[in-house]
Amino acid sequence: MIVLFLFAALFTLIALGLPIALSIGLPAIGLMVTPGVFPAAVKISALGQTIIQLLFAGVDSFDLLAVPLFMLAGSIMERGGISRQLIDFSESLVGWAYGGLACAVIVASMFFAGISGSAAADTAALGAIAIPALIRQGYPPAFSAALVAAAGSIGVVIPPSIPMVIFGSLTNVSIARLFAGGMLVGVLFGLSFMAVAVWFSWRYGYGTRRPFSLRKIGVSFREAFWALGAPVIVLGGILSGIVTVTEAAALAVFYALVVSVFINRKLTWKELPPLIIHSQIVAASILFIIAMAKVFTWLVAMQQTTMLVQNALNALAMPPWGMLLLVMAVLLALGCVMETTAALILFVPVLAALAPQMGVDPAQFGVLMVVNLSIGMLTPPVGICLFVSCGIADLPLGRVARAAIPFVIASILVLLVTSFWPPLTLWIPSLIYG
Repeated sequence: MIVLFLFAALFTLIALGLPIALSIGLPAIGLMVTPGVFPAAVKISALGQTIIQLLFAGVDSFDLLAVPLFMLAGSIMERGGISRQLIDFSESLVGWAYGGLACAVIVASMFFAGISGSAAADTAALGAIAIPALIRQGYPPAFSAALVAAAGSIGVVIPPSIPMVIFGSLTNVSIARLFAGGMLVGVLFGLSFMAVAVWFSWRYGYGTRRPFSLRKIGVSFREAFWALGAPVIVLGGILSGIVTVTEAAALAVFYALVVSVFINRKLTWKELPPLIIHSQIVAASILFIIAMAKVFTWLVAMQQTTMLVQNALNALAMPPWGMLLLVMAVLLALGCVMETTAALILFVPVLAALAPQMGVDPAQFGVLMVVNLSIGMLTPPVGICLFVSCGIADLPLGRVARAAIPFVIASILVLLVTSFWPPLTLWIPSLIYG
């Protein structure tokens, strides 16, 4: 009964528009201090101390230090002219195809994803440049905004990925293995979105094609050389074991500063404090959600929820593949109505324990959860990439959401392939780590 009340209160408060952190934390804290929920011998003062300890424990993780650092690195490189360089280089590679600029935006987003680890940062960094450029080339405004939102959602699949950092910190699954597992999946996402862009461009005559030029590739590569070096250094350091995820995030900040201030000369020292403040406000909101969710999940765990869910699934007598489909369907629904970080914090402790019953490797399941919840970034009512893209394009949410439907369908197909073809997520980790 307590668990049902918690989730009912959670979704009610979200529907009423309360910030997600408060929607998660207030019902749990309120129940903990309500007389009769715990034995009378447990004093309110002791429960208050427990709440404070849980809030602190929720963010007391060395790995979670990577979250504010990756957010800062992405903000610095966005302001430092990296976005334009990546789009220009990407267009030189694929601009000759139908939907060349659209494909270039997707490729550029895949490169930028290797820096920021955040879908919202990815969408914002490229959208301000890409959406006006797409519209100028004849792409419909709604399609342009939907394309940028879809491309931005790749930011949490291609490493480094903030949601993967959170999953690893919650489950003790190697974050480096999660990153390695997400690489091919991220590429498949990009290819599927490019296929959608090419088909619509060919069918409706969107955009213009530019002749293939090795000279242009060389020039744009030279201009984007330092920008392209960021994901190579960060991912190379993590996957090789030279640096931890948090150390790689700090390295990304340092590299971003060097490129933006001294090489591109697009960022001045006076502009740095506002960037730091803005990025850390966003990071703090994520960490506040994690802290509040720690209290929520502790109370849920006290009610033996994991065992109840396992017993309920066992009672259905479903085969492993059926159980996996059911869990993926539930996550798809949750992704539509919950913010990604909150959904991970709340449901990873319960669902990750079911991975052995579904015949899924823990690292594969982590990638699956992130992929699944990334689709929610393209669906209302809480699709963060849609909101960012709509804000840049100045378009209503419903119009852009309809234009995003083909990309959502492509995402679900990628999710199904990822779910039932383990080598897609396990091959690279096995090559690197055995």
